[in-house]
Amino acid sequence: MSGAKSEKKLQWWQLSLLGVACTIGTGFFLGSSIAISIAGPSVIAAFAIAAIGTYFVYEALAKLTIADPQRGSFRIYAKKAYGRWAGFTCGWVYWLSELLIMGSQLTALSIFTQFWFPGIPLWIFAAIYSVLAIIVILTGAKGFDRIENLLAVLKIAAILMFIILASAALLGLFGQKGGTVPLPRSFDAFMPEGWTGLLPALIYGFYGFAGIEIIGLLAIRLNKMEDATKAGKAMFALLAVIYISSISLALILVPWDSFSTEKSPFVTALDKYRIPFLPHIFNGVFIIAGFSTMVASMFAMIKILVSLANGRDAPGFLGTTTKNNTALPAIGVTAIAIVVSIVLSLLMPGRIYEYFTTAAGLMLLYNWFFILGSYNRLLKLSFLDQLKRWAGFIIVLTAIGGTAFHSISRPGFYVSILFIVVIGGITLLMMYFWKKNKTGKEKDPSPGSLFEK
Repeated sequence: MSGAKSEKKLQWWQLSLLGVACTIGTGFFLGSSIAISIAGPSVIAAFAIAAIGTYFVYEALAKLTIADPQRGSFRIYAKKAYGRWAGFTCGWVYWLSELLIMGSQLTALSIFTQFWFPGIPLWIFAAIYSVLAIIVILTGAKGFDRIENLLAVLKIAAILMFIILASAALLGLFGQKGGTVPLPRSFDAFMPEGWTGLLPALIYGFYGFAGIEIIGLLAIRLNKMEDATKAGKAMFALLAVIYISSISLALILVPWDSFSTEKSPFVTALDKYRIPFLPHIFNGVFIIAGFSTMVASMFAMIKILVSLANGRDAPGFLGTTTKNNTALPAIGVTAIAIVVSIVLSLLMPGRIYEYFTTAAGLMLLYNWFFILGSYNRLLKLSFLDQLKRWAGFIIVLTAIGGTAFHSISRPGFYVSILFIVVIGGITLLMMYFWKKNKTGKEKDPSPGSLFEK
């Protein structure tokens, strides 16, 4: 990972574009199908609420960054606000959660690629994508920016392509009359599954907007730090418009109960029009989206690992960098861990690993609570800021609790509770070691570390 000296400063719109690149992934292109099957037309409300809730959390993180730029971002703010235990848990929860999610991402990318090359084993594709991701990371900040910006443009173009094709279908330009699905005109039509449909769908809306931690880590490179909130507003406005527009068009073209959880809603919506090469185009889009978010996640994992090492919450050698400021030990350990995660995803029964990755996704929201809490502890907030902070708490908590209302998301919710218990136990153990290993020296009064003598 390139250091500060080699990292090019960003304009606010560049951070917005990088934010889009780190956000639009298979969580939207495929996860939206699950949300539609659960909530029906009210999935539109789920995505809108998720956009608002995510922005409130991002705004808190952006203002913390403006007030006190830190390379460890949310982890450092949690540590300053609540103590070392909070920084430790935030960092490792994020790293481990992203690790599990990346295993499933690489498996999904391999399955998509196998659509074109059915005879090649999944592990070969997973290995290829892992190596490509590491190469992108090793190119440094400039290479990362260029590749992610290119992939962001391609992903936005793909969604716009669907919007154009869907609009053409509604106008009858493909030889069939569109717009046969009536718009919902009552509460029951808009929410066919009631609140027990809308609430579980919220988490899939959040998955579509997830990635604010990565943007927080990138925000320190802004040319003008005060532009962090402006970049977030532009990013979330763009994402909300294209997400809601594309899903709305899909629901207009096809009845909501026709969507399959195994197929992208955009492919399903255009299936009957027999557009040549459409499955191949969207399969390519899924690969681009998955690879883009995977690289962004790997970037963030390495950044956090270095931050943990520098804070003596991970082995010190992981914070070591080469002459050109590349964190090779952290990259190497992360790569090995990803290989283990891929093996687990391929060997474990699909549903069990899916429960773990769903729980890992929920655990990422654990850090959002710390962001909102740190926001209040470290900065003086206005009444409006407090109002938005509490609204963010309520929306995120509702999304997490909502997963208990549906059979698809419920197991992941229970596993996430298990994660919290385990993490709580590990944190208590670490607090014991910190207390026991205190240096007692006037020049170094901070607690010692389990990772050093």
